[in-house]
Amino acid sequence: MEGTVDGFRYGAVTPVAAYLMACLGGALGLRCIVRTLLSTQSWKAGWLALGAASIGCGIWTMHFIAMIGFQVVETRIRYDAGLTVLSLAVAIVVVGIGVFIVGYRGASTLNLSFAGVITGLGVAAMHYLGMAALHLNGTIRYDATAVTLSVVIAIVAATAALWAAVTIRGFLTSLGASLIMGVAVTGMHYTGMSAVSVHVHDRTGGSWAGDSPTSLLLPMLLGPAIFLLLAGVVVMFDPLLLGEGDWNRPSANTADTARPSDSPVGDQPGRQDQEARVIHARAPQDPHWAAPHSPQR
Repeated sequence: MEGTVDGFRYGAVTPVAAYLMACLGGALGLRCIVRTLLSTQSWKAGWLALGAASIGCGIWTMHFIAMIGFQVVETRIRYDAGLTVLSLAVAIVVVGIGVFIVGYRGASTLNLSFAGVITGLGVAAMHYLGMAALHLNGTIRYDATAVTLSVVIAIVAATAALWAAVTIRGFLTSLGASLIMGVAVTGMHYTGMSAVSVHVHDRTGGSWAGDSPTSLLLPMLLGPAIFLLLAGVVVMFDPLLLGEGDWNRPSANTADTARPSDSPVGDQPGRQDQEARVIHARAPQDPHWAAPHSPQR
């Protein structure tokens, strides 16, 4: 029997919340990568790792918030805890590979393409590994065309995110890039979910045993959510990111130093005044002494 698949059990609540988490993770990741570009003397590996973890946690949190709204009407849904945690690790590690490739090898077309493909495949692997953690009283089937399209979207989204990370440095432009990234990642998820169909078994048994969505996903989501909150605090109060708008702006002292002091025209009145003061200081009591003639201005 074909099951009735519904990905919007709670209406627009889960898609909107999932999108916001994807945007938050993307924004924090982009800002961390920008931090390594602003100063090559900072702890580059640490900031790149923080950026990769932020993006990975954002993508993973987006996926499982969206999955809270997923249901098959004819059967209950359970999750395997081990595969769920493994999908989080895959998301962070694979995104990290792409981020470190671009961060250390540069943003050439070859590097971006290679890193984008790896990261996109990792995001897709996280998605379908998370789907493998799903247990129910039935068999999950996938439409090959929709699966392929979701993988392509993941690769394009990952490549665009890496390009934005090394190209866009301003706060507002980074924010806009993260919003676009959130659309791409969430679109990849729901494209992949459109490939799902479920053949429900007539019998009941232990094939769908596991933890319920509320008992597993809600507590597990707290960890990545708290991590993103702490990462946001670190990024918000980093002095280099707060003052990034002033890095290319000449200071007032620089402007004063750059003022020409040896100009024969601009400095001539000052020299004449100085000579006059010297002459008057040297004036002796000798009545035969006479001041030199000063040219009339």
